[in-house]
Amino acid sequence: MKEARHEDPAGGAFGTPGRHPSPDAGLPEPGEPRSAGSPGSGVSSPLSALRRQLRVLRDDLWTFDADPLPPLSRPRLLRRAPHVVLCVLALVLSIGAANELSNSYNPLPALDVAIGFAQGGAVALALWRPLPAWWLSLAAHLVASQIGRMATFHLHGFLVEPPPWPWTGSAITSCAVVLFLLALRVPTRVAAGVWAVTALVTFCIQGVEGAAFYSGTGLPALVVFGLVLLVGTALRGRREARTQLVELTVVTAEERARRTLLEERNRIARELHDVVAHHMSVISIQAQVAPHLVENPSAELRENLDGIRKNALEALTELRRVLGVLRSENPADPYGIGSGTGAAPDSPQPTLDRLDALVENTRAAGMEVRTEIVGEVRPLSPGVELSAYRIVQEALSNALRHAPGSTVRVELTYFPRGLQLHIANSRPTRPVPPSPGAGHGLLGMRERAVMLGGTLFATGTACGGFAVACFLPSPEDAPPDGAPADPTGEENR
Repeated sequence: MKEARHEDPAGGAFGTPGRHPSPDAGLPEPGEPRSAGSPGSGVSSPLSALRRQLRVLRDDLWTFDADPLPPLSRPRLLRRAPHVVLCVLALVLSIGAANELSNSYNPLPALDVAIGFAQGGAVALALWRPLPAWWLSLAAHLVASQIGRMATFHLHGFLVEPPPWPWTGSAITSCAVVLFLLALRVPTRVAAGVWAVTALVTFCIQGVEGAAFYSGTGLPALVVFGLVLLVGTALRGRREARTQLVELTVVTAEERARRTLLEERNRIARELHDVVAHHMSVISIQAQVAPHLVENPSAELRENLDGIRKNALEALTELRRVLGVLRSENPADPYGIGSGTGAAPDSPQPTLDRLDALVENTRAAGMEVRTEIVGEVRPLSPGVELSAYRIVQEALSNALRHAPGSTVRVELTYFPRGLQLHIANSRPTRPVPPSPGAGHGLLGMRERAVMLGGTLFATGTACGGFAVACFLPSPEDAPPDGAPADPTGEENR
């Protein structure tokens, strides 16, 4: 339920309407001795603190806000089962309380029925409004205890055994159920206040008022109520802890996914920096050689070519600086792939020309790999070559980790408008060792394909293996605005 707001008694909700005392109000002038009743004296401070605590207790307990008991999350067919069970229990307690009052104190029939249904009705009311239900149960107990007190004086000579007083057995049961339902939904401070008020009322009735002839049930009732409140508070704390853990797990998973995405994009950026640097180097060299290919080049041409070469060299310098920052995170594994190429940080980025070496390394690790190339092999753009190599490399690495003993088939199909990759492994023949994984595999492959305007699909096969299918269009045939192309090379229609 919602926490009540408590403000300083000097102002706000508890202050005099329309008056806002200044911070210095009530303070003596400099040099003036403090009186015994001044706000800063040691006499009024405990009283002010006590008044504040009493106001907090009043705001905690004197509330009638609805706080319904939530249904079960599963199974769905029994979501309202606790509500039905408690309503039936409330009816049984009502009848039992009326019978017990009639047998113990012999009041008027209508009165014992009213008190019995008030005690049982408090259990049903606690399903929606726990604090009002507790007040109703406490009020029914007060009336019943006063009737029992008078009965002990008038029927003292006719009673063989002392009746239970001030709490009857049915009253203890109904109030315990109400307190349990209350402790499940209110803060611990409120539950402690409820027990304190109940104990105070019990002490006033049994210890101050007293009765003539009875079996004292005040202390056992308070012990039962305390245990019930402790159990309910513990269950409420456990439920809140589990809720917070679920929320934290969701937030952690989202943050991990976001961090993984950024790390993979950072890895791709490191590799693409090399590709861009290569092109910038070519531009610089061409700008330097171009004047020598023309007879008597004009001064304007030389100036423009010198400007192109200068800008290209400046861009290369900046690229090397940025690339050094990106690669400084993990110099031993610059591409974050763990195994496969053994590339040094300053080595050129791999292309499909090195696919045979990659396959041989995988076979050396104990996995059977079959390759097939369909279509006319032709050089592709550096970005497509690099992405295709990395996708095949990651797929083989996943097969090594998650499908030991399987057979992997790598197919490269050259279309006029791009390159299609298909990597599939069979069912593993050995137990799969636990592998936490970095979470970069499929995410990185999809990022590379989408970056080039291609598509990638990864799914399990009917035989228990796994397959990765990808299409990377040529740059001149890539869809506009980064829209993915169809795996067959046709545009989406």
